[in-house]
Amino acid sequence: MSTSKALSKGRHDNKRKGNESKPGSEFRRALLTGAIALILLLPVAGFAAEPAPAAAPAKGAVAAADNAVAAIDNLLITTPPPPPNVRVPVLSWGEGNGKSYSIPAWDILGFEALLNVYGRIVYPDLVDPQYSHGKKVYSVTLETIKDHILHGPWGFDGDDFKVNQLQHPYQGSVYHGFARSAGLGFWPSAAYTFLGSLVWEIAGETTDPSINDQVASGIGGSLLGEPLFRLSSLILEDGGDHPGFWRELGAAVVSPPTGFNRLAFGDRFKGVFPSHSPATFTRVRLGVTFNEQTSGSGADNNFSRNEGTLDYYHAYGLPGKDGYTYDRPFDYFDVQFTAVSSSNVIENLMTRGLLYGKKYEAGDNYRGVWGLYGSFDYISPQVFRVSSTALSLGTTGQWWLSRAIALQGSAFAGIGYGAGGTVHPTEERDYHYGGTGQGVLAARLIFGDKAMIDMTAREYYISGLGSTQTDGSERIFRGNAAFIVSIYKRHGLGIQYVRSVRDSSTPPFPDNHQTIGTWSIAYNYLGDSRFGAVEWRPGEIKSH
Repeated sequence: MSTSKALSKGRHDNKRKGNESKPGSEFRRALLTGAIALILLLPVAGFAAEPAPAAAPAKGAVAAADNAVAAIDNLLITTPPPPPNVRVPVLSWGEGNGKSYSIPAWDILGFEALLNVYGRIVYPDLVDPQYSHGKKVYSVTLETIKDHILHGPWGFDGDDFKVNQLQHPYQGSVYHGFARSAGLGFWPSAAYTFLGSLVWEIAGETTDPSINDQVASGIGGSLLGEPLFRLSSLILEDGGDHPGFWRELGAAVVSPPTGFNRLAFGDRFKGVFPSHSPATFTRVRLGVTFNEQTSGSGADNNFSRNEGTLDYYHAYGLPGKDGYTYDRPFDYFDVQFTAVSSSNVIENLMTRGLLYGKKYEAGDNYRGVWGLYGSFDYISPQVFRVSSTALSLGTTGQWWLSRAIALQGSAFAGIGYGAGGTVHPTEERDYHYGGTGQGVLAARLIFGDKAMIDMTAREYYISGLGSTQTDGSERIFRGNAAFIVSIYKRHGLGIQYVRSVRDSSTPPFPDNHQTIGTWSIAYNYLGDSRFGAVEWRPGEIKSH
């Protein structure tokens, strides 16, 4: 979607300047990634390794060790586990009259018509000399539509990074929400999203159809829209057969198309999507950040040293709950959103959901789920940014180390299509698209109802494959470590450190190395007094 900030730079104009890369960052990156990988491999090693012959320890020593572990567990647990979430289906969803293939089509076309009218009113004289060929961007005619269908040409547009990589995926999430709230399943809704994006590229603007927009809106829109629809449905489902005004409003804020269809069509779409009572964990964090250790281009341009921050995290369908299955796409997902007080506003928005997978177990103390995941990531730590839409193979699991201590972990590796680049102080475009390789390692060590250590490492490699700039590449790393202590029931205090590193190589320009390190202190509201640890052990459930 073009805006008043659309750039006139050509698709090949991706200029980068900066300092040469520092080898120390590679060592720190490898050290952090290796440490998390070692933690995640511990349960596997514990189940697979043959015990080495050794002398039997003295019975007294074993008893003393068991007593010490039991004493620590008793200190870490002072509250009973939360009762299991049992949500009763609200009316019928996606059945009979509550399912429609025509209504979401009209919803999407009407929404796109409104977007075009808005553009005509707000930007009546906007012309993109590079991509609209002298025509006003929103002055769409039958002739321009025919030209796009017959001749294209499909390419890469010049909108700024936030428009292409954040606003367009959100636009696609609206398409997805229209279809889901009309009773359609995930895959039919994904088809509506892809086709809705295609219609906009051809008939929404006079600019050339954009490959990157089709990926961001048509595919990334579904990967973002499904978590929003599910969260909206949880709000409604917890309200019973007749959700009150505030629940209806909250659901509409999270997923506006869901709220629209419920309001516009009355009882027809009053049924609520059945969640099947997943194990969930929510964390809301409010605090201040202190940005340090910045280097590279952009470090001194409009850079805010201190920021207020609001962070939301939700995990849905955590492994281990008895009776819960993963039969539908996104029966497991997690989503994270961070807003800051600086001009950056949105620092990150990340979602990841299981498209197809199976649950598994190892012994009495480990439960997990593995399979194919879809993800959408947008990360913008002031001095640079990265975004990707990807498919990954991976697993998420939980291992009870003792009666009170649990280790939750995830590991993913996949490929996709993304964009990355620096934040330039002028309107000069400095990011490029390309095929991506990426990986995620995450570990959460939970100490009963007292404290939690949370670590995540993300790596992105953006190549020149599928781009006009085949010799350029980006390598971006983001790692965080947090420690949260419960102070009263679901209220906690935490400290976090986040380090972001970007290395770019775009001949013939010098290599660019950028880093930013951020400390934060925050109040945490926890949706679960046990930090999301799932309890399935019969003995522990019975004892409470």
